[in-house]
Amino acid sequence: GTARLSRAEPRAGDGRSGEEEEEVEEGCYQLYPGHIPTSPLQKALLAAGSAVMALYDPYRHDMVAVLGETTGCLALPNLRDKMKHHPEGYHILQERPRIRLSTLDMDRLRGLPDGTLGREYVRFLEDNKVSPDTRMPPKFVDDEELAYVIQRYREVHDLMHTLLGMPTNMLGEVVVKWFEAVQTGLPMCVLGAAFGPVRLSARKLQVLATELVPWAIRSGRNASCILNVYYEQRWEQPVESLREEIGIFPPP
Repeated sequence: GTARLSRAEPRAGDGRSGEEEEEVEEGCYQLYPGHIPTSPLQKALLAAGSAVMALYDPYRHDMVAVLGETTGCLALPNLRDKMKHHPEGYHILQERPRIRLSTLDMDRLRGLPDGTLGREYVRFLEDNKVSPDTRMPPKFVDDEELAYVIQRYREVHDLMHTLLGMPTNMLGEVVVKWFEAVQTGLPMCVLGAAFGPVRLSARKLQVLATELVPWAIRSGRNASCILNVYYEQRWEQPVESLREEIGIFPPP
């Protein structure tokens, strides 16, 4: 008689098991390490749940990250295209640099002159007791290249604080979110910019509305795409020079 080919047995020719083949057929396979495939319905549920939690506690960075990934289906391809059509942005997409403690020479950056990007970035990290290693890796973006785009956005977020001269308190985060919302179009940034101020005092709201938000919006509109700057190659550049190059107006 003839032997039946079970789904658990490898099929001759392609070397894949039946289980692997079934996963490919259903689209349930990892595109990059840590990737969790999800359906549109699952993404919608994740987006709704993470939005509620992020509004309840803006410091839940894990929920903010999930919200950014599940709602960035239009903004992320747009950002990727901007990078592809810019020489420096295209270089970043090709080399895929990472901003982490393992890739940074912290002693060298501390030794740079005051006012340079590298020195002021390290000063920001130390003054605010934050680390680039706290940025979560993407999980729910169903495209390997777009996953890197959102990872890059997360890892340059602290550099945006440095360039904009904003601390990590709620007022500073809201200002940076207004700038990033204009720059990136990510719904997560828009949500944070719109609802973040509800926790601020009346005095801070006045400063935000009359000075900081108008400045952040003007800078966001005037600036070139923040993902098209190879920051790792600009550590020795003065912050003021880089602001002028990008198109960020001096902080009020």
